[in-house]
Amino acid sequence: MKSWFITGISRGLGLALARAVLADGDTVVGTVRGTAAPLTADAGRLRLLHADMADEAAAVSTVHEAFQAHGPIDVVVNNAGYGLLGTVETSTDEELRHLFEVDVFAPIRVVRTALPYLRTQGSGHIVNITSIAGRAPGPGIALYAAAKHALEGFSASLAQELAPLGIRVTAVAPGQFRTDFLDQRSVRMSRPADSAYDTSVGTSLVALDKINHHQLGDPARAARAIIEAVRSDKPPLHLLLGSDALRRAREKSAAQASEMEAWEALSKGTDCDDL
Repeated sequence: MKSWFITGISRGLGLALARAVLADGDTVVGTVRGTAAPLTADAGRLRLLHADMADEAAAVSTVHEAFQAHGPIDVVVNNAGYGLLGTVETSTDEELRHLFEVDVFAPIRVVRTALPYLRTQGSGHIVNITSIAGRAPGPGIALYAAAKHALEGFSASLAQELAPLGIRVTAVAPGQFRTDFLDQRSVRMSRPADSAYDTSVGTSLVALDKINHHQLGDPARAARAIIEAVRSDKPPLHLLLGSDALRRAREKSAAQASEMEAWEALSKGTDCDDL
């Protein structure tokens, strides 16, 4: 039986993951920001901690409480986060700061606080929920893509840092799933943009609005995939969830490879002659 610490289990992928973990007989310590999560479990296998992950002190204290009251913790999942849609031109510093507080700084704080406990245990698995937007972004999500790209880079370097300590890291990049992610109570929008952006950002936002609750991805299946990856003897560092995520990542990789080849001579031409 494993013990999981999962941020943001009130709804969406976090809720689906908590349900799947509890169904397997494991223990969940999860954070909620508002109302309690619609979860049930045998006594001692579910603990809810109320915390706004934008609050530095709250994010840190919940990790300490989880390990001190329910440790050891086998899996730490940074799931809490939200999307910010719209143009860069109409975005504000306030929107940017809050987005990064929740989607980037909070996960880093959680990891930083958990690491002394995981080192003492000599084991553990950190799972950071990123997004395909962080690997293959489209228009209208530049700030959100920046935040998720930051978490991707953090995870990749962290994995190398922790490998000798027996602590694993997986960055999970979901595509579009049937959650409340695009609902008004979840996603945030920057101010309306100039009509000049209609063919790029405007088209993208219309498509996102139409696909809400009609996405390809099943959150319950995504949860099972994450559990399977965690239980693997050789878990992935980068895990894509959804056929749409897989397609976008492959297209991005192919485009990058083509561009590198086209500009290879210029890239190499910047080396010093004496090397």
